[in-house]
Amino acid sequence: MSTKQRNAKPARTTQTAGCAAALALCALTAPLTAAPQEPAEQRQVTPPPAGFQPAGPFIDGPPAPVPPATINRDASGGATVRAIRLDEPLRLDGVLDEPIYARVEPFGGFIQQSPDEGAPATEGTDNWILFDDESIYVGARVYESVPESEWVANEMQRDSFRIINNDGYIVVFDTFYDRRNGFAFRVNPIGGFSDRQITDEGDPNRDWNPVWDSRTGRFDGGWTVEMAIPFKSLRFRPGAEQLWGIQLGRDIRSNYEEAYLTAVPISAGPGQFRLSVAGTLVGLEVPADSRTFEIKPYAIGSLNTDRTVVPPISNDGDGSGGVDVKYGLTENLTADFTYNTDFAQVEVDEQQINLTRFSLFFPEKREFFLESQGIFDFGRVAGFGGFGGSARAILNAPPGVFPPGDAPTLFFSRRIGLDQGGRTVPILGGGRLTGKVGDFSVGAINIQTDDARTSDALPTNFSVLRVKRDILRRSRVGAIFTNRSVSTRGDGANQAYGLDGSFSFYDNVNMYGYYARTNTPGLEGRNESYQAAFSYEGDLYGLLVDHLQVGRNFNPEIGFMRREDFRRSYVYAQFSPRPEGIEAVRQFTWGGSVDYIENGDGQLETRILSGRFQTNFENSDNLSADILQDYEFLPRPFEIIDGVTIPIGGYEFTDFQVSYSLGPHRRVAGGLSFQHGEFFAGDITAVGYSRGLIEVSRQFAVEPGISWNRITMPQGNFTARVATTRLTYGFTPRMFASALLQYNSTNNVLSTNVRLRWEYQPGSELFIVYNDQRDTFMNLRNRGGFPMLENRAFVVKLTRQFRF
Repeated sequence: MSTKQRNAKPARTTQTAGCAAALALCALTAPLTAAPQEPAEQRQVTPPPAGFQPAGPFIDGPPAPVPPATINRDASGGATVRAIRLDEPLRLDGVLDEPIYARVEPFGGFIQQSPDEGAPATEGTDNWILFDDESIYVGARVYESVPESEWVANEMQRDSFRIINNDGYIVVFDTFYDRRNGFAFRVNPIGGFSDRQITDEGDPNRDWNPVWDSRTGRFDGGWTVEMAIPFKSLRFRPGAEQLWGIQLGRDIRSNYEEAYLTAVPISAGPGQFRLSVAGTLVGLEVPADSRTFEIKPYAIGSLNTDRTVVPPISNDGDGSGGVDVKYGLTENLTADFTYNTDFAQVEVDEQQINLTRFSLFFPEKREFFLESQGIFDFGRVAGFGGFGGSARAILNAPPGVFPPGDAPTLFFSRRIGLDQGGRTVPILGGGRLTGKVGDFSVGAINIQTDDARTSDALPTNFSVLRVKRDILRRSRVGAIFTNRSVSTRGDGANQAYGLDGSFSFYDNVNMYGYYARTNTPGLEGRNESYQAAFSYEGDLYGLLVDHLQVGRNFNPEIGFMRREDFRRSYVYAQFSPRPEGIEAVRQFTWGGSVDYIENGDGQLETRILSGRFQTNFENSDNLSADILQDYEFLPRPFEIIDGVTIPIGGYEFTDFQVSYSLGPHRRVAGGLSFQHGEFFAGDITAVGYSRGLIEVSRQFAVEPGISWNRITMPQGNFTARVATTRLTYGFTPRMFASALLQYNSTNNVLSTNVRLRWEYQPGSELFIVYNDQRDTFMNLRNRGGFPMLENRAFVVKLTRQFRF
């Protein structure tokens, strides 16, 4: 029977937020050994048929379906589904022509998260969960009522961020059944795929790259998908019989719609991450020993030129090799080892313009440090909250993206293997231990670096230990310790340590905080930092209250701090109605905030009053207008660019910005912005085009971006420009070529990064990389000619994974 039509609209139990503070206090004071019951999202469970006794641990949802049924639902939108053991091999081709698909009844009945929360999905989906002794399989028949020409499927590159803007079929497994962590897999109609590791209902790590495979096909009325995920690519509790959480979903871009197997509140943000309301998977059996053992050696050859070092290097040939080892100590605890680690295949950092007196943040891109990185996050709000995710974004976003005063990061992996100037420091080797032991998530890293001929870095050992414990339904507490054997401030080592907690109640109420200290030679006293925040993250209303303090001598040297020695108080509120009488508009948002920052001596340094009006259209376009009134006190002269210095003093200025974003599903997409107003003692006019996309074909895309800023001040006038263009061609989902071209006028850099990546078999890759950086200032001084070469590299790297 097809599941194309469903009529039942699940009821949702609403909870008042008035008890939130009392519940939070109880959570903070409850013993960790207790088994508290959180009064959030408790479903009414349908009684099982007479005489039916499901085996195994407690099911958080409807009872297990009675064979031959493959799904059982309850009145609130919960679901329990049954996995079917294969009695014959499954050919992975996306055709769904094996007898099992005719013999076993599919399940479906997806429920909209947006735009019509709780309504049946507008398109049907037939689903099967199958398994054998090696892998778990997912098969789906994905119905589409629009012709294929109207499907949004233009991304073939594996793990591309843009794939979330395509039509997609989504599978999430909560393998520990802890209702907060999981592994997500996505496939689009043309075979593009991605995978993510979910931590604490958020922090999706899209750089987790397990071994798995998928195929897609077509049928009259839609498309099909088959996935095969080896048990060795996952982690789970010991024991043959398993109880997992499961979420299945659809992104239907023709309707700008998200729908899932279970009911997910519209205020939850991306529904695939709200694992506390996911379904339950029963009937699954895993092999007796599914521990991972992988060996991945690599060989690399390079040709390098660097004219910025003394003595200069010209066409210097080099070759080396190394190895990574992954070993499953148990089914749920994994050790990783690396020797002579190399990251030559990583894409270069994107250029940014910095018009503030604080450091810019550049994200980690190296694979070894990206895998399981969510375990090491400290002082982060759990999950993706409402506001469309705004509250969490404001608290957790990298410094330099959101307003100044963001909390420091105690562990920032770019401090390992890179010096203060961003130059590479050799990594001799190291290890990592990650996994789950009962209700505890654990992570440990130890890395040893060497000195480098291109910098003054000394051989240094880096250690990190992180422990988190799940409490209540969606909450956690944790601790972290970091150690750097050679401090950057003098003789001796640097340590940082702290405690943090995140408490989530009902659908929308969150409390969060941390306390941390550091030890640094020569820096005594005022070496602590703490933060406390409360948020209500509803779809209609939102409120965030945050207080943060960072001491003068707080110095996490394996972390990142944008600002030192300050106290910050921040309040943000918004109202976001969904008008029923305006057909073209999905949601309006009115928001405002106050950001108040004093230095450690109590002097006001920053005060920002902001207001925003935003319109989200039904076609996924977005229009926003912002006004900011800013006060900045400069305690010392601020050289904003070479030759232009703003003197000490207080400055009050106001500016206005308007932006329009074209929906990401369009063939031409991106955000256009215009800013005009005062800037310190002068004026600013800025024009930008960001997150640009021009879809030339389903395999070839151009991603342009530009930022043009004209500043006029009594101290001098200047124009800051950044232009980027990324070209990407996908040969297959496992093979692509890309070129990133960048120009930054503030540091006179013209750079080129060209990469070919071929995953010639799952887990094994070939990289061919060319990097080129040139100085445009010397070109101007010499009145023409091609910009002067600073450094250049040509690299070939081959990896081969052996799995036992």
